[in-house]
Amino acid sequence: MDQRTTTIECDACGASNRVPLSRLKDRPKCGKCKAPLPLGGGPITVTDANFDETIATSPVPVIVDFWAPWCGPCRMIGPTLESLAGKMAHDVLIAKLNVDENPRVASKFQVRSIPMLLGFVDGEAVDSQIGALPPSALESWVRRVVDKGRLMRD
Repeated sequence: MDQRTTTIECDACGASNRVPLSRLKDRPKCGKCKAPLPLGGGPITVTDANFDETIATSPVPVIVDFWAPWCGPCRMIGPTLESLAGKMAHDVLIAKLNVDENPRVASKFQVRSIPMLLGFVDGEAVDSQIGALPPSALESWVRRVVDKGRLMRD
């Protein structure tokens, strides 16, 4: 049995909850107040080493921002992605992958231009966006990926 766990802080009461990774897709609730735990959020950093597991175990859709620190448009969309990660913590996980430091995953998804966003549902890529978008358009795109996730799970 897989005993790896993650710790999730409850939005409602602030309690820390240790949740087995294998149970994340069960939409766990807080052990103290029983409120649904925020399973998304972020932005988190993904790497060549943890990318596959992060995408496969996420109970919510994942938006991966393929970026580099020298990329101006990448830095422009960063604050919007951070804001969405907090605002939509129950619906989506925002992840960032530095393409210069993680060439295996960047190559796997044929990242040729950055910023490039990929939306994943249940470990499968369902949508992509290349280039920077204004904040409202970026939020609409993220919501579209979340809606695709709901449709695929229903």
